[in-house]
Amino acid sequence: MSDKETPSEEKKEPVKPAPVAKPAEGEAKAKPAPAPAAKKPAPKKPAAKPKDPLVDNGDGTVTDPNANLMWKQSDAWLDKKRFFLWKDNKEYIDEINSAKFAGYDDWRLPDSKEAGTLVDKTKSLIDKNGTTIPVDPTFSEGCFASTWTSDCSDTEIRRFDLKNGVDTAYPPSDVWSSIWLCRSVAPAAPKKEESVEKAEPEKAATPE
Repeated sequence: MSDKETPSEEKKEPVKPAPVAKPAEGEAKAKPAPAPAAKKPAPKKPAAKPKDPLVDNGDGTVTDPNANLMWKQSDAWLDKKRFFLWKDNKEYIDEINSAKFAGYDDWRLPDSKEAGTLVDKTKSLIDKNGTTIPVDPTFSEGCFASTWTSDCSDTEIRRFDLKNGVDTAYPPSDVWSSIWLCRSVAPAAPKKEESVEKAEPEKAATPE
């Protein structure tokens, strides 16, 4: 018998791959997304200018060349062994100015910003209570760590705490404090660079 195909047998055609869609004429090809730009490093902040050291003038005063202030080296507690109410602060100031302490009669209360220049967390001083406070030891040991400031009025008084560098407002009542006095001084003249003069070589004597 000859081999014949039966009706049930169908020839299977090979599966053709799906055609790839091509962009239409004039249609631009999609560009790949650009790589994210590298972040630039943040600019470094310039280093803070180091402070000039306080100057012990040897006459009971201390000069701060950074704030252009001269301070009385000892406070009212060390001078009088008592504290002062706000209303009595002028009594102490007048006494110091009348005596022309260290040759000056313009001693005054600091404002809060000026009082803040006394606080230096890199320094330490022992106060009246034996506590370490962040004040330069150029000042007298045994002082009291607070002062009245000039930022006061009849309705609000402010006492500056040298332990934490904060001034606190109080109603005008029986609140006491010590007093640190200061006066303004002229800025120090900028230091001039010393010029080194070069000595000229001596000329050899010419024979006569």
